[in-house]
Amino acid sequence: MNVSSAQTNPVPGPGTALTDFLITQGLAEPGETTRWTPLAGGVSSDLWRVDLPGRSLCVKRALAKLKVSADWQAPVSRNAYEWAWMRFASRHRPDSVPGLLAHDPGAGLFAMEYLPPERYPIWKAQLLEGEVRVTTAAAVGELLGALHAASAGDAPLAAEFATDANFHALRIEPYLLATAAAHPALAGTIRELADRTAATHSALVHGDVSPKNILVGPSAPVLLDAECAWYGDPAFDVAFCVNHLLLKSLVVPGSRSELLRSARALAEAYARCVDWEPRPAVEERAATLLPALLLARVDGKSPVEYLTDDRHRQFVRTAATALLRAPVPTIADVVDTWEATLPAPTEPVGTRSD
Repeated sequence: MNVSSAQTNPVPGPGTALTDFLITQGLAEPGETTRWTPLAGGVSSDLWRVDLPGRSLCVKRALAKLKVSADWQAPVSRNAYEWAWMRFASRHRPDSVPGLLAHDPGAGLFAMEYLPPERYPIWKAQLLEGEVRVTTAAAVGELLGALHAASAGDAPLAAEFATDANFHALRIEPYLLATAAAHPALAGTIRELADRTAATHSALVHGDVSPKNILVGPSAPVLLDAECAWYGDPAFDVAFCVNHLLLKSLVVPGSRSELLRSARALAEAYARCVDWEPRPAVEERAATLLPALLLARVDGKSPVEYLTDDRHRQFVRTAATALLRAPVPTIADVVDTWEATLPAPTEPVGTRSD
């Protein structure tokens, strides 16, 4: 859910509670004119751009039931953990999160800086339009690695983000366990990956490193939507993001080469930052989790909206199944395997026999 992309029709304030929040926090004066515009984005929270005289900001409120067709409930306490993750990131990489303004943990909402889209375009929109820069992917990988390295081995941080229940509700169950239920023949393998992920606690995980939650800022990528923040397995963040680059290579065939290079560059830049455990261990966890996440974006509770062609979805199922049955040790190996089985850009998906 991004802080720089708004729908076009401003609406009145969404309720007195949110207006009172602005006043109580000193962000607005009583009686001051406010314009509330819903922002497009994710499924787990409401987000508004709030225009006040001479300034703009964003207000975010967590939802108890997510906006998907499946029954997906999640605790609104995740809003407080998102705020805490952003505070952590702002201490280490201040250019890579919006400025923080005010927080009401009891109400499950906070206010933050509004980042104008002309200076902070959404990475997902760029990718889907074929504007693919490998340097952006490398910068995302380096940012993730730096934040993971800064948090690794930090016992107080681990205690602050002991959010296993949240992460289970938001990631383990809807992505991995739901996908295991949809694929009985792979269920044992996927559940083992879920158990391994849940049992690993070595760094602070963002949990939703998707191009829709990354703005391409003038000096660095900006990460949004840390509702899933959890002190757990850092390999999850890397696999989660590379997953989106692979999926987009199906629907943006003209930029396929750049998307696959971006996937490799992100993983390579990230790996260079790993100093808290042997690098091959992190790479192996990311590489073996990645095909399960590929499958989850087709048959889990949150399928990606742009895979509208049944042939694309079937290709993902076939490629992910093969990688789950014959795992490879690095993300580069996953990308190589994916690329080798992709049809030619002008060839209909699903026609290649090798």
